[in-house]
Amino acid sequence: MKEALTRFIRVKSAVTLTLTAAFCGLAYRGVISGTEFMTIYTTVMAFYFGTQAGDRKEDGNGR
Repeated sequence: MKEALTRFIRVKSAVTLTLTAAFCGLAYRGVISGTEFMTIYTTVMAFYFGTQAGDRKEDGNGR
């Protein structure tokens, strides 16, 4: 179970980094505005870190 959770967190990290790079590229090219970028990026980061904190609590390692 612990190994599966570790793999899942690695996938979430890869997806988060990919989304970050994609939205940075879109913002740089002017496809999306700075406001749109911040809204999307903040949502993605809040979800990522929120679920990561939830995973720690389920493992018993939460603080």
